[in-house]
Amino acid sequence: MIEYKDWNQKVKKTFNATSNEVVLTVTEAGLAIGLSKDHMKLYVDKHKLTKIPISRSVHRYLLLKSDIDHIVSTR
Repeated sequence: MIEYKDWNQKVKKTFNATSNEVVLTVTEAGLAIGLSKDHMKLYVDKHKLTKIPISRSVHRYLLLKSDIDHIVSTR
């Protein structure tokens, strides 16, 4: 049986394995802050958070965990 793997999770795993920066998907970041995926996307644009683009799509990106941790700690 073929196991389904979310493309964002796959990219995140590869990025985290090859970078000094830890990243989160938009959904994971939203859960940490208490926002839905759609609201998190608006929050990212409004607050100009760092987006790590994912090739294959202009609309997909990862977020720096350090940015999200900072937001969570200041709340």
